[in-house]
Amino acid sequence: MTQDAFTTEGYACRVVDLKKEYVLKSETVRALRGVTFDVPTGDYVAIMGPSGSGKSTLLNLLGCLDKPSSGSLWLGHDDVAKMSDDQLADIRSQRIGFVFQAYNLIQQLTVVENIQVPLFYQGKPLTAAQKNRSIELAKMVGLGDRLGHRPTQLSGGQQQRVAIARSLVNDPYFILADEPTGNLDSRTTEEILQTFERLNNEGRTVILVTHEDEVSKRAKRVVRLKDGRLQWDKINTQQVRDEAAKYAIDNMPVEV
Repeated sequence: MTQDAFTTEGYACRVVDLKKEYVLKSETVRALRGVTFDVPTGDYVAIMGPSGSGKSTLLNLLGCLDKPSSGSLWLGHDDVAKMSDDQLADIRSQRIGFVFQAYNLIQQLTVVENIQVPLFYQGKPLTAAQKNRSIELAKMVGLGDRLGHRPTQLSGGQQQRVAIARSLVNDPYFILADEPTGNLDSRTTEEILQTFERLNNEGRTVILVTHEDEVSKRAKRVVRLKDGRLQWDKINTQQVRDEAAKYAIDNMPVEV
């Protein structure tokens, strides 16, 4: 499919007939069997699926960590499925904001320095504007009083907030969050989900991979995979989202 066949305007990414095959011990594994869906700019999508559904494979492709066997993956006006490894590395550092389950912070760096890590990969000295933006992002996620702290001095929720700020430092096309609440307790999970919702309300595009139904209900849409295919792509009504948020708050453990 060529770019002229459809528009890329207004989309953070478009997944078109994406397929991925692996050869393991002379056997071909068809991890993705032709997946198609769109993520409009400003959307908030949860990707779900059981083990073996192709969810992790799709995550790697969306993050430009791997290449599909066939199909197209449009980020803006570019089909990244056709790019070289060096080009994909540039895409990862400039257009995608990653948030990981294990935070992936560098222990020797401060909060601000961790936020700046994606900028280091561009191989250029940091500008004053970039340094100021890193500080503003730390303040935005509620860590303005911990700019000089290192990860070991932060709670799990605070570390994940650093990771969210880091994901925004390059003004990415979308935030790609892989089980971002998987290591967190229910109270901290709620704080992180509220942060994603606030960012989405401000116009940020969020793609969140999760296995938790209650987390997926907080997104605007749920894309579910099964056996390498798209099982469903459904909208969460505002009522569903509000009820999920209320349920999370009402069932939160009492602090002692």
